[in-house]
Formats: sequence, C-alpha cells, structure tokens
Amino acid sequence: MRTPDLRFWTPVTVLAVVVTACLLGPALVDADPIAQDLGNRLEAPTWLGGNGGLLGTDSFGRDLLARTLAGGRVSLAVGFGAATGAVVLGVLLGLLAGYRGGRLDRAIMTGADIWLAFPFLVLALAAVAVVGSDIPVLIALLTLGGWVLPTRVTRTVVHRLRGEDYVVAATGAGASDRYVVLKHLLPQVLPVTLVVWSFTVGTLVVIESSLSFLGLGVRPPTPSWGNLISDGTVYLETAWWIIAWPSIMIALTVLCANTLGTALRRRLSGAGLDPEVLS
Repeated sequence: MRTPDLRFWTPVTVLAVVVTACLLGPALVDADPIAQDLGNRLEAPTWLGGNGGLLGTDSFGRDLLARTLAGGRVSLAVGFGAATGAVVLGVLLGLLAGYRGGRLDRAIMTGADIWLAFPFLVLALAAVAVVGSDIPVLIALLTLGGWVLPTRVTRTVVHRLRGEDYVVAATGAGASDRYVVLKHLLPQVLPVTLVVWSFTVGTLVVIESSLSFLGLGVRPPTPSWGNLISDGTVYLETAWWIIAWPSIMIALTVLCANTLGTALRRRLSGAGLDPEVLS
C-alpha cells in the first residue's frame, strides 16, 4: 500500500480548512463582523476568563472570530484572484516570448526587467491613492505586480520545448502555431505554472495585507487581515489577541502555500522536470 505524501497533502488540507472556514464564516459564527458593542470592548477570549467569545473582541466590541473569518474572505479573494490573473497573464506572455522569439521575446523580457527595476509597493501605494482600493482594483493591481515570474518560467520552458523533435515534426508537417501551442506546449507548461501559482498566492497575500496594514487596502469597516493587525498594534500590550489571530492566519496561509509549491516542485522534478526552471 502506497504511503500518502504528507508533504503534499498536509498543506492542501490546511489550506482547504482555512478557505472553507472563511467562506462559511457567516454560517459558522452567529455574529456580525462590523456590529459594534462598546460595552463589550477589548474583552479577552472566554478561555482566558473574558466575555469576548472564542477569540475576544476589538476596541469597538466587534467579535474577532467573525472579523477574522470575514477578513480572510477579502485577503484570500485578493490573493487567489490576483495570483490566478498574474499566472494567466504570465503564461500568455511567456508563450509568445518563448515560441515566437526574436524581437517579441526581447521586448517582453526587457519589459519584465524594467518592471522589476521599480519598487512595486511604492507604485501600488501611488495607484491605490489615485484609483481607490476596492477589491477588483486590488486584484488588478496585484495581477500587474505578479506577472514577471510566471512569464519568465513559461518562456524558459517553451524555449526549451520549441527545439524538441515532436514540436519540430508538427511544425514541419504544416501544423498551425495555435495547434502546436495548445496541443504540445501548453500541456507541458501548465504543471510548472501550478507551482508558480502556489508561490504567488503566498506572496500576494502578504502584499495585500501590507497595503491594508498601511491603510491602503479595503476601506474600513470592511475587515481584512492586514487592517485587523493595524487596529491591534495600538493595543498590543493590553489586548494582544486583536493582532494574534490575523497574524496566525497570514502566517499559516503563506506557509502552506509555499510548502505546497515546494511539494509540487519536488513531484515535477521527480517526473523529469529540470528543477532549475523554477529557481
């Protein structure tokens, strides 16, 4: 009997639990994440002898369990949505650069180098200050911030595959570029981009939380993990539980996403993929 790969299934299970809990938050917790109760402010969790419910309350008496789960829906929606958008954009550009080559390849890769030369967080701060910080805006902004890595990885894989015998044979037999890309190149690229997507999720969750921490994420009173941490820094000595739970959720999500990416990379390396592609 084959032993389950715990290095793969453990992060998958934990991520599934986190995502499911955040999505089902309203059904799991009978509390409004934005309803204030000033008479119950800064209450410790019940297991610490307080009257603040399972995770305590914040400076406005709002239930932290409800706010942490609601904040997770925002942070995960932005992180997963932007990572997916960045990978889709990166795969398209990488396919063009790797398969076409020549001037188009040089133009795309030069654009990637130029984009990396600018500090993205500073650009994000400026963009949010101008166009606002609604969830679709954040997803679009972080998509633009994460396209370089999937583009480079896809371009590298396609550039190597372009010289393979079956690709050359298909081209010589008169197959269209669309057929070659969809039939021979894209199926080889997708497993690699899945690894990149996993790492990108963790990175973009941190960036979204950073923007929210600085007050440039979603607008209060809508919670996100970043603005929950920002709210709790003022009460770190007297009400540490405000900052603890969103911090744990961010760390857990990023750790599981990166661990999953590492496990996927190991599996692909075992299947014959050159590990330097994802370096």
